[in-house]
Amino acid sequence: MSKNRLSKHLMSAGIASRRACEVLIAAGRVKVNGVVELLPQTMVDWNDQLTVDDKPVVEPQNKVYYMLHKPEGYICTARSNNTTKIVLDLFQGIEERLFTVGRLDKDTKGLIIVTNDGHFANSVIHPSANIAKEYLAKTNAEISAEHLKAIASGTLVEGVFVKPSQVSKVRKGTIKITVHEGKKREVRLLIENAGIQVLELTRIRLGGLHLGTLAEGTWRAMTERDREVIFE
Repeated sequence: MSKNRLSKHLMSAGIASRRACEVLIAAGRVKVNGVVELLPQTMVDWNDQLTVDDKPVVEPQNKVYYMLHKPEGYICTARSNNTTKIVLDLFQGIEERLFTVGRLDKDTKGLIIVTNDGHFANSVIHPSANIAKEYLAKTNAEISAEHLKAIASGTLVEGVFVKPSQVSKVRKGTIKITVHEGKKREVRLLIENAGIQVLELTRIRLGGLHLGTLAEGTWRAMTERDREVIFE
């Protein structure tokens, strides 16, 4: 059985991202064979007894990670009622029980992660991760300086005042908006608050992970680097 660095080993078990695992190790919260281990580069394997906060680290089942270019018209739910298209319909032939990491509304397309790793999913969506989410929006009007100012000023979403971290004009009627909160319909509400309508909305980035040229309706397996770059 091959050995891995402790930080990488914990990440593979779904504890957290590699950097977050390094923080756990440095804080003295990780034990190897009953002894606190402070060095993330310590080599371990599944013959070693590992704990985090004295809870056993279990050898992972077959964890899978996919990045999907979600099409419009699909919803992010695990249950199908035979009348609505769901994201998981696009993963025919995959044996693992999958779920989406967070949600995109029915009319929004773009980057979303699909996995069976609950620890990883929680580390992505937890507010403490503060992960940037970048959207490309096509609107019904030529974007003016006043529009950009209104969007940047923020609005109320679910009773909470939110502001985008960045807003920029791409071309005549297209803008990029970056948010961190990720509240329901947040980007649409920010744009509508400026008096314009969204014709098409696409999430193009999640942290350091970019949608790139992945075609709408298709997906690919994520690499270890893909999973790490989200948190950068």
